[in-house]
Amino acid sequence: MTVRAAVEADLPAILDIVNDAILHTTAMYEYAPRDLGMQTVWLHDKAADNWPVLVATNADGVLVGFGNLGSFRPRAAYGRTAEHSVYVSKHFRGQGYGRILLEALMKEARARDFHSLIGGIDSTNVASLAFHAAMGFEEVGRMREVGWKFDRWLTLVFMQKML
Repeated sequence: MTVRAAVEADLPAILDIVNDAILHTTAMYEYAPRDLGMQTVWLHDKAADNWPVLVATNADGVLVGFGNLGSFRPRAAYGRTAEHSVYVSKHFRGQGYGRILLEALMKEARARDFHSLIGGIDSTNVASLAFHAAMGFEEVGRMREVGWKFDRWLTLVFMQKML
């Protein structure tokens, strides 16, 4: 397996993962699928703001997941805290790719002198909550019923790891 910086050629595979998460899960609190143009703008915005986007490929060169860092809050005092996202294709979950991506993101965050890493996870996503706990993240807060998707209220759990 390889972890590397994302490039534009990766966007169709990233888009497939993103749209699956939007349409079929509560991992993303969005309703409408994205198109390639939107995902391209996202990648360019990340690059312009110097935020890493990493992809994981398997031994066959198939893109199996991606992750990124971003701003937790826009004010300067939050500047040493980053928020992360990790998504793995539904075809490759449970095979260790998420762990490798998150380890790479934590290494990147440490290299950038971040002190704290935050993940926002839907409370019904027990696999992601357990994954983050296994990676040393602790639950630090719950925002009850702040999202609405699939005709139900969603509770957002914040998990944090001190780097």
